[in-house]
Amino acid sequence: MPQTLGRRTAVTAMTSALILPFPRSAPAAMGPMLLDDFSDPSGYSAIKSSWAGFTDRVMGGRSTGGARFDTVLGRRCLRLTGRVNTNGGGFIQMAMDMEPGGKAFDASGTQGLELDVWSNGEAYNCHIRTTDVQWYEQSYRATFQSSAQWTTVRLPWSAFVPHGLKAPLNIKALQRIGLLGWMRDFDADLALARIALF
Repeated sequence: MPQTLGRRTAVTAMTSALILPFPRSAPAAMGPMLLDDFSDPSGYSAIKSSWAGFTDRVMGGRSTGGARFDTVLGRRCLRLTGRVNTNGGGFIQMAMDMEPGGKAFDASGTQGLELDVWSNGEAYNCHIRTTDVQWYEQSYRATFQSSAQWTTVRLPWSAFVPHGLKAPLNIKALQRIGLLGWMRDFDADLALARIALF
């Protein structure tokens, strides 16, 4: 089962800390809206949500690994490490719910996701779930390249391709964002120091 990192002493997930009035939505005409930068010692990010780290073992797969808090090249981060095994599965993941209880998060007025990432040079996936997603294999997916130095990656909403569903990505109804080592046999090592809407 995935473990939630509600506090910095836990091992696989994390949460967030700016309280906004309901309904929450990303401001239009402003700079990037911070979702998390892992700086709050209480374990909360900017939207009072939580990260979880898990593998395909939740569905009978054989991949190994998880997520932990770390410091890489001087930056506090959440780091996903492990071995992706496509024999019976094929992923390891760290994911953040945008709202508690599966409620929709309105990202109207934004153009996409901005990630500060470091890795071992492999390609990784970003998957988004919305209220249109009804099955675990459904999501909106984008692939990004990374390197062994901190890099800012921008993923416009148009980069996310629907898998297993026909509905286009509805940015008014975001539920979960996940970063994955995905569907290749390889050693994954991906660190995230900041995630924002731009």
